[in-house]
Order: sequence, then structure tokens, then C-alpha cells
Amino acid sequence: MTESLTADTAVVRALRRIRVPQTQRNRELFLLVFAFAINAGAIALVQLGATGEIDATFLIYCGGLTALVVALHILLRLRARDADPFVVPIATLLTGLGLAMIYRIDIARRVHGWDATSTRQLAWIAIGVIGAIAVVLFLRNYRVLFRYTYVSGLVGVLLLLLPIVPGLGADAGADVWVDLGFFSFQPGELAKIALAIFFAGYLVRTRESLTSTGTRFLGMTWPRARQLGPLLVLWLVSMGIIVVQRDLGTGLLIFGMFVAMLYVATGKTSWVLIGVVLAVAGAFAASQILPYVRGRFVNWLDAFNPDLMDNSSYQLVNGIFGLAQGGLIGTGLGQGRPYLTPLAQSDYIFPSLGEELGLVGVFAILCLYMVFTSRGIRIGLAGQDDFGKLLATGLSFTIALQVFIMVGGVTRLIPLTGLTTPFLAAGGSSLVANWLIVALLLRISDIVRSRPRVVIG
Repeated sequence: MTESLTADTAVVRALRRIRVPQTQRNRELFLLVFAFAINAGAIALVQLGATGEIDATFLIYCGGLTALVVALHILLRLRARDADPFVVPIATLLTGLGLAMIYRIDIARRVHGWDATSTRQLAWIAIGVIGAIAVVLFLRNYRVLFRYTYVSGLVGVLLLLLPIVPGLGADAGADVWVDLGFFSFQPGELAKIALAIFFAGYLVRTRESLTSTGTRFLGMTWPRARQLGPLLVLWLVSMGIIVVQRDLGTGLLIFGMFVAMLYVATGKTSWVLIGVVLAVAGAFAASQILPYVRGRFVNWLDAFNPDLMDNSSYQLVNGIFGLAQGGLIGTGLGQGRPYLTPLAQSDYIFPSLGEELGLVGVFAILCLYMVFTSRGIRIGLAGQDDFGKLLATGLSFTIALQVFIMVGGVTRLIPLTGLTTPFLAAGGSSLVANWLIVALLLRISDIVRSRPRVVIG
């Protein structure tokens, strides 16, 4: 009798799950169709503009990305019905636009098959989306990550140290790559996720001591000297990354992420001001001591100096000329010459898109990033517990800060660093890491909407 009742209850639950309208998923499906259409149009325009015809490659690129994302969408209908409906479509659209531009540069350079960056990018897209599917499928409750706070911190530190291990580091401008023989990757991209988990768990455990009464000055409550320990330690770690690995971007990104999460945890503006002062002081000191950082500052301040334009600032100036060539509405996909800029498919993909899509196009891309970040922060603010709130906010802010650092660098707003533009730029490490961030935001948002409020810590 009990077994029959249990079976009936399970059947009723299944029927109820089927009958309940999945409003969030239907909205997501509508936005995905829109994103698929734009991506298909972008790849078709690239082929028509660059070669004058549409060939079978169109089906490979459009069909590959579409099939992967549709599989993720179906899984969300089954396992995370209440997840945020905007995150996946925005990530899909940005990824597709990046793939189209990378493919456009491959056409100009006449590379095909596995030698083409776009082919490898599609393979990394598959790995990234499959990784996101795995996270949604197996991580039923993100609160489990709270138990592994210090393990995540250790993993993050070890990932950051991998490039300086003898025999693993790749020969590049900065010590941020690990060469395993058959492929290379940037462990720092995965380290930012592990460190975000560590920061969230650590701040939940120590929030009370960090928010205790301090000195009142200039209308703000300033922390006591002994409370500055965690911030100073992270500042020293970031400076260590800049000095040892010659990686200004990752150092600033990790420190900025911690400061943002610290502000969310404590609500004190003074922490942000102290963090900004430390970041500026560290960057200035590095520019005076480290030759490679000083070179970036010189290129930033005097980029159009004829002595630099033919040498160190050539890439930066060429990217700016490309943006100027694009004007308001761009030259059209496949019609410009973005391939004249070195690393046009990776570090300088934003100027490449700006040349062919114009100011209107890059503003639309920046708006996509803005909506993505705002949805992530909204997920965090509606979080059911302090850990989820900090984790979602930290991951979202990381995407926003990375976009600011890269776009600011290629437009000469700030000195250029070695990060990648999320979802757009060629590079497997960044793409996989950002799709894992998408999966974590989906999991957090699903639990926020479907379960009662719980407080941890």
C-alpha cells in the first residue's frame, strides 16, 4: 500500500512538472531563436562580404553552436526550470559574434581546417558548453561549494602558480600559459572561478569581524588597522602576480574581484576607496620598477609618437585606426581590414568588430555585457544565502571588470593588459571559464526562485 502511494505521488509530481507552464524557459527559447538568427546572419554576411558566396562552412558553424546551446536549453527545462532566462541567450549571442569575426579573419589569412583559429574556437565552444551542461546536471545545489572554501582557495593558488613551474610554462610575453604539448591553456582563467568560491566562503565566515565598528571619518566608517589584513594579503598576492608572472591584467582582476565582494559583504564604501588607492599605488609602483609595465604606460600615454608607432605601440594605434575606419555604422561584415592589426582575433577582437560593425555595433555589444552583468548581480541580490549572494555578485563583477580592462585598453582609456574579452576573443581557457560562470549563475538563479530562503553563516 505504501509503495503504491509513493508511486502515485511520483507520477503526480511528474505530471505536474509537465503541465506547469515553464515561463522562464519559454522566454529563454524566444531569446535564443533571436540570438541564433543574428549569429547565422553574421556568419552569412562574413562569407558574402569576404568571398561573395555562402558555402558549407556556414552550416558547420551555425549548426554546431545551435545544437550545443539547444542541448543546454533542454537540460534547463528538465533540471533548472526557474533559472534566469537571459544569461544563456546573451552568452550565445556574444560567442556567435566572436566566432563570426574570428572566421572572417581566417578567411582573410586563407587558413582552413584545424589550422584555422575559428575551427579550434568551435571546438572550445563545444568543450565550454558541455562543461556548463555538466555543472547544471551534477551540481544540484551550489551551497555544496561552501564546504570546499579553503580547498577552492588552494586550487586557485596552485592554478596561478602552474605557469612558473619548470617544464610547464609556455614561452610567451607573460608567464600565464601552461604548455602540455598537445595544447596550451591559461590556468588563471579557471583560477578566477576557484578564487571567487574561496572569497565568497571566506567572507561569509569573517563578515562579522570585518563589519565591526571602526573610525568615523568623512561620513564613512573606516575599518580598523587589524581589519585590513585580508585586503593587504590579496594586494600583495596581486603584486606578486604582476612581478613574477608579468601579468598586470590577472593581478588587477583578482584584486578587483575581492574588493567588490568585500564591499557586498560589508556594505562599507570605505573598503572600495582603500582598494582603489592600493590598486593605483601598486600600478604606479610597478610602472616605475618593472620595465614591461613601464612600457605599457609609455605606449598608453604617448601612443602616437612616431618613434613608438613603428614599434611598441603599433598594435594599439592600428586598432584605434580600425575603430576610426568603422565610423558610426561600420564597413560591414567581411568588408573591412581588421586582419591588419596583430592578434586581431584575440586581444584586439573588439576593434575588429568595431571596424566592421561601427560604433552602433560595439555599443550594442557593450549593452549585452551590461545586461549580463546586471542579471548576475540581480541573481546575487535575490540570493537565498550570503554565500550565493557573494558568489553570483563576484562572478558577474569579474566579467564586467574584464570587459572594462580590455575595452579600456584597446581604446586607450587605460593601459593595455593581457586579458581576453569574455566570450568574444579567441582562446579556449577564457571561453570554457566563462561558460562555467554561466552554469553557476544558472544554478544559483534556479535555487533562488524555486526554494525557500535560507541563511548560511
